[in-house]
Amino acid sequence: MFVVTVTYTAPLKDVDEWRPAHGEWLKGLIARRLFLVVGRQVPLVGGIYLAADMPAEELAQILATDPYALNSVATHSVVEFTPLLVADGLESLKS
Repeated sequence: MFVVTVTYTAPLKDVDEWRPAHGEWLKGLIARRLFLVVGRQVPLVGGIYLAADMPAEELAQILATDPYALNSVATHSVVEFTPLLVADGLESLKS
């Protein structure tokens, strides 16, 4: 699995211009269960995604299609991890 940190590299007004397209992009990835959880950081400096297990190259290809990245208003930082302990009901994340 991966934790992706999104960092805005442009003023918030420029980021907000791409928010609708970015939201649709995220909804599509969630619907396909490629991203499991997404949210904004507080204060509003970026966001966080929890991405499903996949080859790192596939995640890089997905992130390259982010409207924020395509329009140079944010960057991504990726940390790969293996879930070992999970809350009850989330055992499938360990497989």
